[in-house]
Amino acid sequence: MLTDSLPAELSSFIGRAEELGAIGAAVTAGQVLTLVGPGGGGKTRLALRVCRDLRAASPDGVRWVGLEDEHDDAGVVHRVAAALDVLLPVGADPVPALAHGIGDRETLLALDNCEQVSAGAAALVTALLTHCPRLAVLATSRAPLGVRGERIRRIPALGLADALALFLDRAQVGTPNTEARNAARRVCDRLDRLPLALELAAGWAGTLSLAQLADSLCDPYAVLDGGARTAPFRQRTLAESMRWSHDLLDDDERVLFRRLGVFEPGFTAAEVTELGGTTAALRALRGLIEKSLLSADTSGAVARYRMLGVVRDYALRQLAEAGETELFRQRHVGVYRALVERAEALLDTDQDAWRARITLELPNIRAAIDWGLSQDDPSDGRELAAAMAWLWHLEPRGLEGVRVLRLAIDRGNGARDALQARVLLGLALVCDTAVYGFVGYESARAAAELADEVGADAVGRRARSLCAVEQLGIDLNQAQALASAVHQDALRAGDDSVADSTQALLGLIHLFRDEYRTAIDQLDQALVGMRRRNDRGFACHALTWLATATARTGELSRAAEIAETAVDTATPLRDFHHVGSARATLAEIRVWQGRLDEAATALAPIDRVLDGVDSPFVPGWERVHGMLSLAAGHPAQAIAWCRREGRIAGEADGPLTPWTQVVLAAALREHGESAEAAALLDALVAGPLVRGLPSVHADALDQQAYLVRPNNIEQALRPHHEALSLRVEHELVLGCVASLEALTAVLTLRGTVETAGVLLGAAERARADTGSAPARFLAEVHAQLSSRVGEPDLTEYLDRGRAMGVAQAVDYATKARGKRNRPDTGWASLTPAERSVVDLAVSGMSNPEIATRLFISRGTVKTHLAHVYAKLGVANRTELARLDGRG
Repeated sequence: MLTDSLPAELSSFIGRAEELGAIGAAVTAGQVLTLVGPGGGGKTRLALRVCRDLRAASPDGVRWVGLEDEHDDAGVVHRVAAALDVLLPVGADPVPALAHGIGDRETLLALDNCEQVSAGAAALVTALLTHCPRLAVLATSRAPLGVRGERIRRIPALGLADALALFLDRAQVGTPNTEARNAARRVCDRLDRLPLALELAAGWAGTLSLAQLADSLCDPYAVLDGGARTAPFRQRTLAESMRWSHDLLDDDERVLFRRLGVFEPGFTAAEVTELGGTTAALRALRGLIEKSLLSADTSGAVARYRMLGVVRDYALRQLAEAGETELFRQRHVGVYRALVERAEALLDTDQDAWRARITLELPNIRAAIDWGLSQDDPSDGRELAAAMAWLWHLEPRGLEGVRVLRLAIDRGNGARDALQARVLLGLALVCDTAVYGFVGYESARAAAELADEVGADAVGRRARSLCAVEQLGIDLNQAQALASAVHQDALRAGDDSVADSTQALLGLIHLFRDEYRTAIDQLDQALVGMRRRNDRGFACHALTWLATATARTGELSRAAEIAETAVDTATPLRDFHHVGSARATLAEIRVWQGRLDEAATALAPIDRVLDGVDSPFVPGWERVHGMLSLAAGHPAQAIAWCRREGRIAGEADGPLTPWTQVVLAAALREHGESAEAAALLDALVAGPLVRGLPSVHADALDQQAYLVRPNNIEQALRPHHEALSLRVEHELVLGCVASLEALTAVLTLRGTVETAGVLLGAAERARADTGSAPARFLAEVHAQLSSRVGEPDLTEYLDRGRAMGVAQAVDYATKARGKRNRPDTGWASLTPAERSVVDLAVSGMSNPEIATRLFISRGTVKTHLAHVYAKLGVANRTELARLDGRG
């Protein structure tokens, strides 16, 4: 169940009993109710109180989304997603993903201050209510949203009794005498019983008597410029009360009041001091709070201040009239540039603390960036944009970061300096977890080149580390060389962050090569520093790689614990890429364990969001789904999932990773599409990449053997044994267990029942030791063996196998294959299958004809001929036909 996200009420709630009851009764699932009225009319306080009253009636929680500091329609979606704890994929349309993530939750969603993002709020509400029938929406706005089915409740002025109670409470008048009460009533009548106007008037009760307040409010005074005299009655009342209250301020308070307008809601006294810099400013700050022009939230360790939107609008008008807008906007930029620079040290010591500090100030930092980038000299904006890259990299704001950093690069106008290198690196960092991989790597290369040119060594190291990431899918040797060079450079420079991230990258490269012990050692070392810095972004990936390497060594229980830690590490980032990667790894380990329900549970939070949405790139996501479907006996689903991997990022038929190709081949084979499976495997095994991926190579050999087995049991044994040899050589423990099971099945069909029984017992013991799930075909193999030898003999064989560890079982399987009676070269070295291929080849048959005759694939024919040529020392069919002495 979601917890409430309601902000604290900083003062008592008074009156409105009738409205509270009516609004609470009108909040209905599947509909939006909008509270409409001018600024200062009490819409927010009323909505907040309604939400508190309805908490018990909202089983899945009440979620509050304040939009007063949001200026981007697209940002509304991300704020709502954050409030509802829904991860949004980068690149895809976020609205359908958000709707799927909410699903059938019975939640009350409150959207406060929609007026400045009304188009975005209206579009989102329409989409959510179309797809989320149990979601209720309560909005506040100065004007209706204008969506179909919207119910509008215009908020009236306070009743006289409520207005008096509010004014007297805020004026801190206990039990007023008749004269004071009459004066208070005159104030309420003069201010049309408008809550904010009453609050402003009450702020002067410590300076003026109630009678003086009432008298001063009865004097005629000017209203705001800009057409206020033709504005609706209550807007004129608020404008007049704002002007009246402002005119009563002393000089220091008026100066500070207008200058505070540059702050977005939420700032501290320290930032006020930096902006104005005088003791008088702090005294004036207290005066503005006392006069209700500013509110203070003292619930945290540091008090934070904010102006209501309508008050801030007036302050900005005053700033413009004083001709100070540009000066204090620029000072505002300086305040937050300094804040970001001071916080930067936390990136090397406590990234959680850095994210918390920056996120708290995010509305003001965004405003500072926008202003800075709009100036003739955009340096401040570009510096801030570069400094913010880490936040955009870590959290679900990637597209915002790409947009801002591209603008910052353009505003650099081709500069060849360290700042431009930082901005280029920032774009590369953000693209690393967003959807612009090519753009990111291009930017990384440009940043590395420029950094070398201007001597920005730290920028160059990070940029080259990203260049090494690019090489992972191109050339593992080049990736390793780049990562190793950057790692050594970082160690010499004391650049711990880059040193650790490149060490983790080297661990990943060893993982790709199935060098698990080395991978584990590298990743363990890298994680020490990452954990110390709370470096969640790199740590969650390093943990997923460590979990995979640990699992493949046969320690599945430990691997699952590591994967769960990866999920816990990634979750606070709320980033789809980081969380999705960790969950995919956990699900893969659960599949290996045979805990399919838990695997599905691990995938479910992301699946809900992606239902019907084009999948963004999350490493292994589609493959793991394919594995899960295959393990559950649904090969058609597995095929669909694997092929979906090629359609991510907008590509209609992109390439599949080698790991996914093996899963797809297995699914095709089980679905009866043997020819397509054989072609896929032949291409995979013949490719240059697979030779450096022993686990993929071994898995592919097993699948080739399964395809051959129905027609030629003897021929199936060779690739199974080749797979076993690869797995033994690279200590692929889970793979070795799979080999034992595969050989058990083939030997059972062959009739070599004793060896098959022993290997079956060994496989059962190995599965128990590793905590992994047996192959689905073993139950049938057990039944076949039992029918052939009887349970007593089979029990003996099984017990012998169960006494063996994996290494003993592998040695037994290898020796049981028997000593080869054939030499390594010459005609006598050819296997029966190879001799059959030779006979047909020299008779003039083509490879396709031989494949058809022998019920094997064309690629297998080609492989046999390659082996024959090597054994006989010939180059082609012509030379083969000329040889004599064939037996």
